[in-house]
Amino acid sequence: MTQGDEPALRQMPAMLRRRAGMPGKMALEVAYQCLDAQDADTPVVFCSRHGEVARAVKLLADLVRHDPLSPTEFGLAVHNASAGLFSIARTDRENHIALAAGASTVEHGVIEACGLLADGASKVLLVVYDSALPAEFSRFEDCREQPHAWAWLMGPASDSPIHLQWHGTNARATENATAPDCMPPSLKVWRFYMRGDASMERVTQQHHWHWTRDA
Repeated sequence: MTQGDEPALRQMPAMLRRRAGMPGKMALEVAYQCLDAQDADTPVVFCSRHGEVARAVKLLADLVRHDPLSPTEFGLAVHNASAGLFSIARTDRENHIALAAGASTVEHGVIEACGLLADGASKVLLVVYDSALPAEFSRFEDCREQPHAWAWLMGPASDSPIHLQWHGTNARATENATAPDCMPPSLKVWRFYMRGDASMERVTQQHHWHWTRDA
């Protein structure tokens, strides 16, 4: 899912749906598309570099103006807000994890999901989402941020044609594609998956990631 019309999110009760911001609605829409009501025992990993950063910036602006802060808005600006809404709506007590790891967010999400599978889960839902940074942070952009969300329902390694390997690196080895007009890292992974490419390499400040696909 990419930028466009607001997700309908019909599966979620209206009271909870109204609380989600645009990034959260996109994440929740793809999550619902992967899981039905019978999948209540499925752990979920939500991955986003920036999460509901626009909400956080608004709260900071209110703080500067000495305006009263909304407890509801604060609760929905935290990084696990979408995961919380999803678990509440589904009355689901399984693991719901929210993480951010910079340009390596997707890869660390995959590692987290693999850990849950190794711990006994039969499947894990990986939800990846992000949106454009607020104007206040535009000078920190290292890619052309755009609203998007996608999800994988992951199973045991024996069922997967996709493999991920990595080793450490250093800042000097960082990939060249860090200009503000380059594709967000999470969309690079999605493009690799959708195009059926045999392999893809990404280098960040800490890791050299190598994605491969079985022939």
